Amino acid sequence: MIEELRIRDLGVISEARLPLGPGLSVVTGETGAGKTMVVTAVGLLLGARADAGAVRVGARAASVEATALLPHGHSALERAEEAGAETEDSDAGTELLLARSVSMEGRSRAYLGGRSAPVGALAEVGERLLVIHGQTDQIRLKSSAAQREALDKFGGTAVGDALAAYQDCYRACRAAEQELEALTTAERERLREAESLQSALEEIDAVAPEEGEDERLKAESVKLAHVEQLRIAAGTAQAVLSGDDYAESGDALQLLATAQRALEQVSQHDGALEALAIRVGEASVLLEDISSELAHYASGLETEGPEHLAALEARRAELAKLVRKYAPSVDEVLSWAEESRTRLEELEGDSERIETLQSEVQARREELLTLGAGLHGLRSDAAVELASRVSAELAALAMPDARLHVKVEETEPGPHGADQIAILLQPHAGAPARPVGKGASGGELSRVMLAIEVVLAEVDPVPTFVFDEVDAGVGGRAAVEIGRRLAMLARHVQVLVVTHLPQVAAFADRHVRVIKNSVRGADGGLDSGFTSSDVEVLDGEARVVELARMLAGQEDSESARAHAQELLDDARQFAASSRA
Repeated sequence: MIEELRIRDLGVISEARLPLGPGLSVVTGETGAGKTMVVTAVGLLLGARADAGAVRVGARAASVEATALLPHGHSALERAEEAGAETEDSDAGTELLLARSVSMEGRSRAYLGGRSAPVGALAEVGERLLVIHGQTDQIRLKSSAAQREALDKFGGTAVGDALAAYQDCYRACRAAEQELEALTTAERERLREAESLQSALEEIDAVAPEEGEDERLKAESVKLAHVEQLRIAAGTAQAVLSGDDYAESGDALQLLATAQRALEQVSQHDGALEALAIRVGEASVLLEDISSELAHYASGLETEGPEHLAALEARRAELAKLVRKYAPSVDEVLSWAEESRTRLEELEGDSERIETLQSEVQARREELLTLGAGLHGLRSDAAVELASRVSAELAALAMPDARLHVKVEETEPGPHGADQIAILLQPHAGAPARPVGKGASGGELSRVMLAIEVVLAEVDPVPTFVFDEVDAGVGGRAAVEIGRRLAMLARHVQVLVVTHLPQVAAFADRHVRVIKNSVRGADGGLDSGFTSSDVEVLDGEARVVELARMLAGQEDSESARAHAQELLDDARQFAASSRA
């Protein structure tokens, strides 16, 4: 709720502080005193267009501030914090400051929680806190979506559960439909992809490459291309080590054997020569092994002829073809083939998935129709009850021939059901039912919205309602009924009413009076003077005097005061009986 509203230099109000609270607050005052500036101030907090003409003459800017106390976690707080607002928590709730200023040049600034914010963000927060019902203000239930939501909340748990079941089915159905559409739309592309993958895999399988085969064959090809040079080199090295071609000086093994014997013959005279003789012997064993391996290597070269080289080059050509088409190396070709087999299995499984999805979509659509029909029936019942209760309220608000109609028409299934909701007003007998907001005058519209809000208050409340001209064109008993309905609404939410009817003001929990003051100029003339308005909270006798003024224009009249006191007593008695 709004704890306090502060206004500075707006219209004729130089500075005003309206302490508000729970229940019903009324604003009264003489015509032209500036009562409507209260509604204008609230409108600015709801993001209304900034009008430089609303700035008080002589002032640089007008400003409006409101302090709201909200339950922890309220949606308005979440949006305000997203905009960077700072809030203050207490045991009673969370306090949020909203502010708006308008300069005399028409520039506007908005603030949330002490931080500068876009006007749009202020409006989004304000819409979750306040609703204005007046001749020039948009109504809360203007959109079809808002009317549907209000009807669903009025329908209670039964409608809520049915809607939740419908929406679960709708989401599952849409997900299946979207997947099915994606699969069927891409079916031709999938077939082409599957054929391409199948052909590629068959080609790779026919070659049957092995990991590292391309590098291994490359090395072998280089070897065979230089086989004669390799054979000569191996033979020469082997002959030097142990061959007959070097008999004059002896081969390397023979020379090492001679060296070892020479050292061993004298090793007993010096231990150093004994160690060297051992090392020469080890070298002899190593060279003998090398000689044996060279002989084996050379004999292997003898078996690898031109035919083997041709076969090797043919295999390399097959591998090179795969590498050119599918990946930079044989190892990567094998990896690509493995991934492609998995993808091919997925593509081949899509046909089965399409059949499964087709069956699922059909079943979901049938279930959706059944759930939608059930929801339609519950909404239709709730619509009849809502229309009946609001029409009864209208009769008590001096609109005896007015009827509210809540139409629930079947339409294509959507995310919120298969219904189109429309709240219509028939202002009098024989008149066509038209959308709310188009079938009534300004004063009638406020009363229509009051009737709707009274009925919806228990199930779809907004923290604060502001009513302007709700009592336009009525008086007497109808005015008393309006006051009672406002008091009934105020049991659930905070209500602020700008009124000129004492029958309405008598029901207030808090009475605020706007007083106009005209100050003459230094020359004694009004042209050089100025007008300002003050605000005061009335209580006790002051309230009786204000009601007497509103009744007869004669606040000093004893009969008027007696009548005013009677209105207050009746209102208090109604409040006491309502609480009981």
